[in-house]
Amino acid sequence: METGKKSILENEGFLAILSALLCIAAGLLVGYIVLLIINPAGGTEAIITILKNYMTYPSKPAALKYLGSTLVKTAPLLMCALSIQFCYQAGLFNIGAAGQYVAGAGAALYGALALGLPWYVCTLMAMAAGALFGCIVGFLKAYCNVNEVISGIMLNWIGLYLVNMLLSGVKEVASPYTITINSTNPSALLPSLGLEALFSNNKYVTIAVPLSVLIAILLWILLNKTVFGYEITATGLNKDAARYCGMREKKNLILTLIIGGMLAGLGAAFLYLSGYEQWQTTASSVPVMGFNGIAATFLGGLNPIGTIFSSYFIQHITSGGSYLDKGVYPSQISDLISAIIIYLCSFVLFFKTFIRGRAAARKERTREVKAS
Repeated sequence: METGKKSILENEGFLAILSALLCIAAGLLVGYIVLLIINPAGGTEAIITILKNYMTYPSKPAALKYLGSTLVKTAPLLMCALSIQFCYQAGLFNIGAAGQYVAGAGAALYGALALGLPWYVCTLMAMAAGALFGCIVGFLKAYCNVNEVISGIMLNWIGLYLVNMLLSGVKEVASPYTITINSTNPSALLPSLGLEALFSNNKYVTIAVPLSVLIAILLWILLNKTVFGYEITATGLNKDAARYCGMREKKNLILTLIIGGMLAGLGAAFLYLSGYEQWQTTASSVPVMGFNGIAATFLGGLNPIGTIFSSYFIQHITSGGSYLDKGVYPSQISDLISAIIIYLCSFVLFFKTFIRGRAAARKERTREVKAS
């Protein structure tokens, strides 16, 4: 029997990276065209500004400071992406990660501002709140066959307004924003990495950054090297077959969404307990962090390790959009580019299948030539 070396186009890892790069290139091209339509003279400079982000600053200290800010927001985005990715392994589309993130933010800030608890307790509260929201979705899915997308979207809005009411008692008198943790309960702030000098005194770079990366690695190990991870994947591929093999598919569905909720809630704690942002109690829309996690998940090839890099990229261009001239370009232009990439991420599987098919056809033609 003839054997031969596998082509690089048959390598799953390479295909995932190549497909993601094609999505990014296509998304940026469409975004560039939109920028040219808005302002033909400045479109090229605008897309370069988005891609450069903090590197638009001429001085190195300023660039490093805002690199730190990008990393601060990458950590919660990565956690939301991991939440969606983990649930997807079980065949679940956890669009409710946005609501689980909101619940985590409410619990963390209430523990910090109203109860005066330390950061580790507030973090556990955020994880518990996210897990509760995930459990509700999981229970409805497992025992009532309610689609997780429908129940998740409903809980997104329920969570938003509940958190607005919960935190209205700890907001500033003259504004709708919650009072700062630093002025009220510094013990609730996440420990710093001690790298303020590196990031030009950016005190918001905390242990959340390395912890989020560590969690992604642990999640990869869980999914690929453990029995539980195998059961989760098997349930996602065919829950009837999983049940036939003795796996408790209902329990696995609920447990998967609980873990997904914990991850999203932890992401909220990573952001709000850093002191980088305050919650706006008059917010009328769900934070985009949970939805941007969808882009990061699929752009990362549904792989926890790939999601680390894709989360940074999504946050990089999102932050880069804030440097555009608001008098010329709408403030939502970076969100538009992210949305285009989200849409194009649905073609990742198409790209992979197309490239794999071309590689197989090429290999078959080579075999026929050799045989003749």
